[in-house]
Amino acid sequence: MEHIVIIGNGIAGITAARYIRKLSDKRITVISAETDYFFSRTALMYVYMGHMKFEHTQPYENWFWEKNRIELKRDYVKHVHPETKMLSLDSGEQFSYDKLVIATGSISNKFGWPGEDLQGVQGLITRDDLELLEVNAPNNDICKRAVLIGGGLIGVELAEMLHTRKIPVTFLVREEAFWSGVLPKADARMISDHIISHGIDLQHEEELDEIIGDENGRVTAIKTKKGETIECNLVGLCAGVKPQIGFLASSGIETDKGILVDEHLQTNIKGIYAIGDCAQQRKAVGERKPVEAVWYTGRMMGETLAQTLCGNPMEWSPGNWFNSAKFMDIEYQTYGWVWAEPKDGNEHYHWQDEKNERAITVEFEIASRKFIGINTFGIRMKHEVFDNWLNEERSVDHVMEHLSKSCFDPEFYKKPFKKINTHFQNQKVPS
Repeated sequence: MEHIVIIGNGIAGITAARYIRKLSDKRITVISAETDYFFSRTALMYVYMGHMKFEHTQPYENWFWEKNRIELKRDYVKHVHPETKMLSLDSGEQFSYDKLVIATGSISNKFGWPGEDLQGVQGLITRDDLELLEVNAPNNDICKRAVLIGGGLIGVELAEMLHTRKIPVTFLVREEAFWSGVLPKADARMISDHIISHGIDLQHEEELDEIIGDENGRVTAIKTKKGETIECNLVGLCAGVKPQIGFLASSGIETDKGILVDEHLQTNIKGIYAIGDCAQQRKAVGERKPVEAVWYTGRMMGETLAQTLCGNPMEWSPGNWFNSAKFMDIEYQTYGWVWAEPKDGNEHYHWQDEKNERAITVEFEIASRKFIGINTFGIRMKHEVFDNWLNEERSVDHVMEHLSKSCFDPEFYKKPFKKINTHFQNQKVPS
């Protein structure tokens, strides 16, 4: 019986395991040192905030794995030996495989800052990070102030988490508005204003220079590039993530930023594959980045690879880009492409309500008026509708006229679509 070993029990690895089992009777082993069972990583913030317990983040009962003949092994893989199809585990065991799937996810970026390894300096990716946060910032008596570095989605989550425990937060972002390397300026400024309205000390165009510690090796302050010293007991590293691939250094598996894979998610070594955050496409798909640290991308890769491993070769085809997040109280969705600055030949249309709580930004081609993408804030949209519009290459005029059909907000939700369409028609939109 063919033995498939999966390194990593995140969404990519576990999805692959589940779908391989649906499609075959192959032996499946999942190896992970993080936890006994798969959990929803995106729910970690709600555990810290007291909305749920950790066991509530586990979508499957503990008996699920044995019933479905998915073997779970709690260990850490130190080395991969492709020539013998063996794994060296931290426990000292040598473990064999027939085919190998690497789904080790991401780790927090570090950029060589002085003091970045002090106690009280951490990211927020793993369960260990959550437990460490309970030590470093259990309350505002022990953690008098936290400083967060980097304006991404993990950063805004961590800011909200700490804010619920009344821990003062200083947030350093190098852009002129929050996430303005991704969001158009109007969107980014609205999110900045919203974060500041919650009492977060959001400092734009500021960067970390040094983390200062005491004689016991614990953080006491940071120094910014502009020379300001800020006393703190916690430094949150939120300046993005990178693939967790250090253990592959002498394996012969080709890596760049991530593990290089072809259109079937296979590495340069036959029978070894990589999926999820740690995978890097040799040839990027459309406008997508070669490495995508996105939850649904990992899930889709797991499903795709399961087909290939079970005799139905399938190329990686993620479809139209989409994503969603939450900035404190403002829900965000994006479909298609809305660049921070419109691409050559494109234009942005922006609408924002008077309370600065809801907004949309649409990108479209000027000459053809083809709809390229949309950002929505505080307005819930239906994935299927936008996916169809993008596939059908609808015009921006069609999308704006029928925008209300894409909304799935509650029945008594006050819908802004008449206002948006009137505003759109009154704008001197290039044609």
